[in-house]
Amino acid sequence: MKYTKEHEWLRVDGDLVTVGITEHAATQLGDVVFVELPEPETMVAEGDEVVVIESVKAASDILAPVDGEIVAVNEKLPDNPGLVNEDPLGAGWFFKMKLDDVSVLDDFMDEDEYNELIG
Repeated sequence: MKYTKEHEWLRVDGDLVTVGITEHAATQLGDVVFVELPEPETMVAEGDEVVVIESVKAASDILAPVDGEIVAVNEKLPDNPGLVNEDPLGAGWFFKMKLDDVSVLDDFMDEDEYNELIG
């Protein structure tokens, strides 16, 4: 797994990446009550707003961590946004994307580096 400074995780499988938020981020957000997902087959660039999350504390955007194409979304989240809190590293994933360039993943943190970031 790779991690971003924005508290997203990326599970890498070849040129396919599954994206979600970390347990730390889910805890900071509080109970998630709404998730708006992108459409599959959407091309995104790094930094594009891809997912909208609303919790009891705040509204947040999940940004595309890399350039690529959204190839799948977690269809369970709109009806059960609490999955983000219940299982942020598993069932609470947001989308899968096919990367334009897998070498960009070298720029992200590993688990030890992420744990150091959050202290």
